[in-house]
Amino acid sequence: MLDIPAESPIPGRPRACPRPQGSDAAPIRFVLSQPSLPRYRVPVFRELASRPGISLKLVHARDPAIPNAVPDGFEASYWPVRQVSRRGQDLCWHGAQIRHALGRTADVLGLPWNTRYMSLVPALLLARARSVPTLVWGHGRPKHQSQRRFALRVRVAKLATAVVVYGHAGARCVIQAGIRPEKVFVALNALDQRPIQAARSQWLREPGALESFRKHHGLDAGPVVLFVSRLYRANRVEVLIDAVARLRPRLPGITAAIVGAGPELGHLNRRAWELGLSDRVRFPGPIYDETELAPWFLAADVFCYPANAGLSLLHAMGYGLPVVTGDNIAAHNPEIEAITDGENGLLFADGDAADLADKLTRVIDDRRLRASLSAAALKTATERFTVQRMVDGLEAAIRYCAAVGYSSK
Repeated sequence: MLDIPAESPIPGRPRACPRPQGSDAAPIRFVLSQPSLPRYRVPVFRELASRPGISLKLVHARDPAIPNAVPDGFEASYWPVRQVSRRGQDLCWHGAQIRHALGRTADVLGLPWNTRYMSLVPALLLARARSVPTLVWGHGRPKHQSQRRFALRVRVAKLATAVVVYGHAGARCVIQAGIRPEKVFVALNALDQRPIQAARSQWLREPGALESFRKHHGLDAGPVVLFVSRLYRANRVEVLIDAVARLRPRLPGITAAIVGAGPELGHLNRRAWELGLSDRVRFPGPIYDETELAPWFLAADVFCYPANAGLSLLHAMGYGLPVVTGDNIAAHNPEIEAITDGENGLLFADGDAADLADKLTRVIDDRRLRASLSAAALKTATERFTVQRMVDGLEAAIRYCAAVGYSSK
C-alpha cells in the first residue's frame, strides 16, 4: 500500500511550495469554479483569499437544495448551470468553466472533479491549449461508483496539473489508479470551529440554562444519544432507534434526539411508535442556528451516525462528543478519517442494532472511557481537522500548479 504522510498534502514533499519572495511578486490569480456557495464553505474561501500571494475569484452556480451564502472576505460571482438529462442521467454545463479556460483571467484554474459536468473536459483541454495550469477538486472515489466510471474519472483527472482530494484514503486510491503522487494533494474537509466553540462556551458558562433546557425537552431522565443531520435512507437512522429499543429495559430513561428533516422522517416516526418509543425518541426538526443547536450537543452523552457519515462527525466532535458509527468505512464520506476506533469514538458492526446497543452501553456506562473519547474528539476537531489545515492543502496545490505550469502527463 502506498503511504501518504498524515500531515503532508504532497507525498514526500513539503506542505506547500515556497511563497514568492519580495514585494514585487505578483499574486497568483486563482479562479475557482464551484457548484454552489454553501455557508460552511465561506470560512474556507475567506481563509484562502487571506493567504499572501493568492488572489481568489470564485465563480459558482446554485444547488436547489442549499441556499447560496453571501461571500465574505473574497470575490465571488454567480454563473448559472444548464441542466441536461441524457440517458436517464442528470448532466450539466457550467459556462464559467469555459469562459475562464479561454480568457486571460486565471494563472491557475480550479474545477470541481465531477464528470457529470459536460463542460469539465472541454475546459481542461482549452486550458491546456492556453497553457493555463489546472486543478480538479473533489472526492478520491465517490461511494458506489462503478469501476468503469471511476476509470473515466481518473482519465479526466490526468488532464489536470494537480488533483485535490478530501482525505488520505482518497489520495491513496487515486495514486493506485495511476495518477502521479506528486500531483495529488490532500485538503482535509473541515468545519469552521469558531462559531461552534463560541456557542459551546456560552452555554457552558450558564449551567442553569442548560439544566433548564434538559428538563424542558425531557432529556433529564437518563442518557441521551444524539443524531444531527438530514434524514436520508442512506444514514440508517432506524438502526439507532432499534438499538434504543434494546437498551430501554436496562435504561428506561434513555432518549434518542434526532435533529433534522428529510424524506425518512415519517418512516422513523412510525418505527419509534411501533417499538413503543414515542416518549423516548425526540424529533425537534431541523435546527440551523449554532446557539440553538449547542444545547442539544451539550445535553447528549454520545453522538451516533449509523452510516453515510460526513461533516456532522466534526460538528459533534467540536462539542467534545464521542462518536459511534458503523464500521463499513467505504459507506461513509471522507470525514470518517477523523474517527479512530477506541480513541475518539467507537465503531459498531455495520447495520447491527445489537452491536450498536453494546457500543452505546460502553460509552454510557464507562465514565472514564467517555471522558477519554470526549477529550480526544475535541482535540481532533480543533487541532487536526481545521479550516487552516484544509486551506494549507489547497494552497499547496495552487502553488504547485503555478510553479510547474501545465502538465497533462
